[in-house]
Amino acid sequence: MNLSEVALENLPNVPGSGSRAEFPRSARLLRHTDFERVYKQGKRYFAAHMTVFYFRRVKGSGPRVGFTVGKVLGTAVERNRVRRRLREAVRLHRRELDVPVDVVINPKKSALQAEFLALGSDIVRAFEAIGKSTRGETP
Repeated sequence: MNLSEVALENLPNVPGSGSRAEFPRSARLLRHTDFERVYKQGKRYFAAHMTVFYFRRVKGSGPRVGFTVGKVLGTAVERNRVRRRLREAVRLHRRELDVPVDVVINPKKSALQAEFLALGSDIVRAFEAIGKSTRGETP
């Protein structure tokens, strides 16, 4: 076994390592009506690089997450890059939020230049705040 195989073996999110974080279709917010419900009836959490909207669901388990990246952020290439980076940050941290909630993440312009670790820490703080806010609620 060479050094790179040893290094890959210790990473938690590498295929074949047994503890891979996933972001399946069932954990994504896809329908327009779900997005509308979150915007109209939900609450907001403001972070440095994003605004996070959330709404507690009655049924289901775990969070469903969606992204809205407007044209104000830049070209399609830039918007897609931000969306991919946010999706990866959510994929790595979504297990930290264990309440049935719909979440919509809307990045700010600063997310284009932000480091990945900063985006990840914003996601973690948002999920912690959402968890505290929704655990006591009855849907």
